[in-house]
Amino acid sequence: MNLKKNNKITSPIISFFKNESASGIILMVFAVIALIVANSGIASSYDKFLHSYITIGYKDFSLSMSILHWINDGLMAIFFFVVGMEIKRELVVGELKSINKTILPVGAAIGGMIIPAIIYSIFNYNQPTSLGWGIPMATDIAFALGVLSLVGSKRAPKGIITFLTALAIVDDLGAIIVIAIFYTNQISLTALLVSLVGIITLILMNKFKVKYVSLFIFLGIILWTSLLKSGIHSTIAGVLLAMTIPVKKDKLEFKSSMLYKLEHMITPWSSFVIMPIFALANAGVVFSFNSFSKILVEPVGLGIIFGLFLGKQIGIFGASYLLIHFKIAKLPSKVTLKHIYGASLLGGIGFTMSLFVSSLSFPGGELLSMAKISVISASMISAIAGILVFKSIKIHN
Repeated sequence: MNLKKNNKITSPIISFFKNESASGIILMVFAVIALIVANSGIASSYDKFLHSYITIGYKDFSLSMSILHWINDGLMAIFFFVVGMEIKRELVVGELKSINKTILPVGAAIGGMIIPAIIYSIFNYNQPTSLGWGIPMATDIAFALGVLSLVGSKRAPKGIITFLTALAIVDDLGAIIVIAIFYTNQISLTALLVSLVGIITLILMNKFKVKYVSLFIFLGIILWTSLLKSGIHSTIAGVLLAMTIPVKKDKLEFKSSMLYKLEHMITPWSSFVIMPIFALANAGVVFSFNSFSKILVEPVGLGIIFGLFLGKQIGIFGASYLLIHFKIAKLPSKVTLKHIYGASLLGGIGFTMSLFVSSLSFPGGELLSMAKISVISASMISAIAGILVFKSIKIHN
């Protein structure tokens, strides 16, 4: 009976893994479709459609943005809302709650963010492309776990799944902070004040245990709109809203909380609709021999490729090795250093967040195309290398 209860408590991480694995594979498919479309005869129509404008609202109370911006600023806010709820869940009842279990993935994530940023900055020192240092910092949870699912559970024990998931969540949190601080436009104090009032109201609603989901969502939309007007990237509204959603800290009562219900209701839409749409809109880039040759000589291409592929494995594995060597942290059950090295390679799959930061760093043109090609290339190299490492792990019966 107790075993069944424990399974119910630990099932969210397993369920999450299954969903993210499936969505990661779908993400790959839509990325390939985007690449095919961008290199086909309908490329111009595809580009024209993404840059056509849609207006929502009426006169002074309206927003007019291109379809691409609605996807990157609107739909991605929902994606960030889900990420925020995942972070909060892990901090309250999940793997990030325990300091002992948290040290290894958090340390690995920090190493996996700092080293890629340094490598990119070295290649782009004193260059106009230096702003792109945030591009190789991120790990794509869905893509990485989707690739990990291909090697099988015998070569990828639950411990390494949990490690990679926790690492990627901390990684996402780091990327969110970087976006909020460094990738902002000119600040509008009036809109920022409205945002602050919205955040305070949401915090008070949480404190006084308001149970109306619709009220949280309504204020979340106001927060998103005000942040959009403020100059701070509007997707941050999703994370801020997630942090105010009520949650019950007791594991046995957690499933009755608003956060649990919202996460399980919205996650499938985020994983199987929003992320594929994002990939379809952002992964489309024209490939040619010339474009590949450029990323191997241009600072932005070299910074991203070496940052994601080399920087991630050095940062993640290096930090993990040091933490374990000096007995600050322990390896998870049934996990070896070879598993950690394989996971560090998969950490180089930047994709979704890296493409997103690329669009913030380079608004358009050749630099954005080069950044996209570099992200996709580095992610594919990292995925293949990670699979090969995991496939080389001997299975013990």
